[in-house]
Amino acid sequence: MAKFANTLFYGDNLPILRKHFPDQSVDLIYLDPPFNSNRDYNVLFREASGEEAPAQIKAFTDTFRWSADKYREFVESQPPSGVLKLIDGFVETLGRNDVTAYLVEMAPRLVELHRVLKPTGSLYLHCDPTASSYLRLLLDRIFSPKCFKNEIVWHYKRWPTVANRFQRMHDILLFYGKQDRVNFNLLVGERTESTLRRWKKQKIRAHFDEEGRRIPSEGLPEESEGVPLDDVWDIPIIAPSARERLGYPTQKPLALLERIVSASSNPGDIVLDPFCGCGTAIVAAQKLSRKWIGIDITHLAIALIKYRLADSFDIFARKNYKVVGEPVTISEARALANDDRDEFQKWAVGLVDRARLAQEKKGADKGIDGVFYFIDDPKRPANKVVLQVRSGHVTVSQIRDLCGVFQREKAAFGLFITLENPTSSMRKEAETVRFYDSSDGRKYPRLQIRTIGELLKGENFDLPPYVRKSGVKRAGRVGKPQNENETLKL
Repeated sequence: MAKFANTLFYGDNLPILRKHFPDQSVDLIYLDPPFNSNRDYNVLFREASGEEAPAQIKAFTDTFRWSADKYREFVESQPPSGVLKLIDGFVETLGRNDVTAYLVEMAPRLVELHRVLKPTGSLYLHCDPTASSYLRLLLDRIFSPKCFKNEIVWHYKRWPTVANRFQRMHDILLFYGKQDRVNFNLLVGERTESTLRRWKKQKIRAHFDEEGRRIPSEGLPEESEGVPLDDVWDIPIIAPSARERLGYPTQKPLALLERIVSASSNPGDIVLDPFCGCGTAIVAAQKLSRKWIGIDITHLAIALIKYRLADSFDIFARKNYKVVGEPVTISEARALANDDRDEFQKWAVGLVDRARLAQEKKGADKGIDGVFYFIDDPKRPANKVVLQVRSGHVTVSQIRDLCGVFQREKAAFGLFITLENPTSSMRKEAETVRFYDSSDGRKYPRLQIRTIGELLKGENFDLPPYVRKSGVKRAGRVGKPQNENETLKL
């Protein structure tokens, strides 16, 4: 898979896996398949023909719905007979509902992931208690029970309101190997103060042989770097005010993914996340000197990953890594805009280095689709840049509106991205805005227009050259570890 090392794929992971991934080509797979387990269990297991009360219906894009066509596609794909029998058993016993729809979708994907995994490779499937028992049976059928390594409990704390049950405070990570023997780096945690004090007392009472070498007391091992980690991981969720938080609904802590990548891969190995979301597994792999491949079906996810890689490592799409499946021509961009204007907007923001999607807030549209901050002089405060994206007919009034927006936001620049060619009056209106005086001695237009065609050709906005990240709501600067041992003490 050297061809696709450090690549983001946009699209459905099933056809992408089948088309682009050869057998035994990936060292580590982490997947966090989307599933709306926050919905009431009675709704999740309700027959597909049953109606839901309006209050129980949630607008959550990753909820699977039962579809006879999807089930037929799965059967016609000729899955392994044991997998087909297991899925049929689930449908027979659980009914046709969201849970069995989810299992029908997951089965062929897990078969493909098993195929692409190297013989010494590992898979970690992240799930919650809603479907973990069914997914484990499915993985036992595909990988073999002999290849099961751990059911890891990720324990965290939060403050939900619950009734008639205990608070749910954990997720499950199902850890399987392609074979019984896999690449694995034993991770250790720091010993507690009480243990260290006990060791110190026992060390004083230790015996010595004739040559002066210490003989450890019974039950006291030789000194080591720490205690081997067990299968219960206490890692905090991302705090609402944390700099790491991006606002993505299923974002996982970087510390969690660093632990997985450190344990089951080595520098230079290929890490695959087929449901990469906002890209935490990608960031962990990049930080720990692994190669990576991410797949997601939303432009929101791809745009967020581009932002995180730029903000954390100063690496950029088309320059330092590849993106496959996004529009590369005007006609493809226009097709995306006609199909889904919201997705087009997210994709277009991702064309601008370091730009991230504006945080959605309640209330009226503030006229900002993307934003980033920069510093061109350490003695100056951070400057804000705002972006607007338009896919339809454009007029000079939109430039006047953008001028008002970036003045209201006290931004240094307002950037206007358009699918259609701007009019001459639009360009003249932009030229009436005063220039930005940069520390490099140049003057830069504060209101700039670029077409999608220009951006696809690499004709970017004209901004100060030494732009560095700053401001709030950023992914956080991520550095490489000083040495490989540092990654093992998690």
